Amino acid sequence: MHFFSTLMVSFGSMFSAVWIVVANSWQQTPAGFHVVGEGINARAEITDFWAMVLNPSSVDRVLHVISGCWLAGAFLIISISAYYIIKNRHIRFAKSSIKIALFVALIASLFQLFTGHSSAVGVSKNQPAKLAAMEAVFDDQTNAQLYLFGWVNEEKQEVNFSIAIPGMLSYLIGFDTETKVTGLNSFKEEDRPPVNIVFQAYHLMVAIGMLLIVLSMFGVFFWIRGTLFKQKWLMWAFVFSVLLPQIANQVGWITAEVGRQPWIVYGLLRTSEGLSKAVSADQVWFSLILFTLIYIGLFILFVYLLNEKIKHGPEDVDAIPSEIGHPKS
Repeated sequence: MHFFSTLMVSFGSMFSAVWIVVANSWQQTPAGFHVVGEGINARAEITDFWAMVLNPSSVDRVLHVISGCWLAGAFLIISISAYYIIKNRHIRFAKSSIKIALFVALIASLFQLFTGHSSAVGVSKNQPAKLAAMEAVFDDQTNAQLYLFGWVNEEKQEVNFSIAIPGMLSYLIGFDTETKVTGLNSFKEEDRPPVNIVFQAYHLMVAIGMLLIVLSMFGVFFWIRGTLFKQKWLMWAFVFSVLLPQIANQVGWITAEVGRQPWIVYGLLRTSEGLSKAVSADQVWFSLILFTLIYIGLFILFVYLLNEKIKHGPEDVDAIPSEIGHPKS
């Protein structure tokens, strides 16, 4: 009963998350609608439900978010299990759970790479200004380079302290180094997103994603060799790795939402126009501060309760009487 209730809650949460991502994807690449009315009275009405749901970015983004959730869950289990192994507690439980979680983490991290690439190709077609900000491309060009890192000087339109792979961006989005990448200068200045924050968030997300693949591969490699639990350095890395998917998820959303600017609905409704005359700026600030404080409080409570649960550890299966379905052997 406990298992099925947990399973239902998990599916319910995932279902809710999917619809949130679909709604956000519609804001990124709107489809299946028409606009009724004019000016302040204008509104979007659905004309094709499935075109709306399966808009050009929804499938890629849903799969990318789900794989991100799998990674977050897998590395939470990996982190807790590695902690128990280091502390020499709940060894039987920890060794079993870390193996399952490593397998899930490896599959999810590779799938995340695949969905991320597919999503970026879609961005190049549907939101070229966002892609240009993600890779700091200012002029239209073929053989566009892919930055590994750098710091964008938007005023001088250059990337400082950078290392880049020549032609790789063009190749990744079109499988040909001659693929043309549209630069930010092809758009009006008021239609361009902030560049440096999008660039940094995107590259941090990619760097963490690659690090998670490496950690997963190391874990599976040493598991196959039978020396996983002797690698103390890797166990410590696993303990702190729980933070990485959370950070990657957040900077991923920053990339998506800041990269969409200056639009609430891409190409249709500007952020500056998405306001209510009945709500003052002070009221908006008050609600933002209040929500921030509430979420900080909930986060502190979550961390405290999770820490207490981790320190307590799993139930001792061997101590549970066999007559209720859990044999000692």
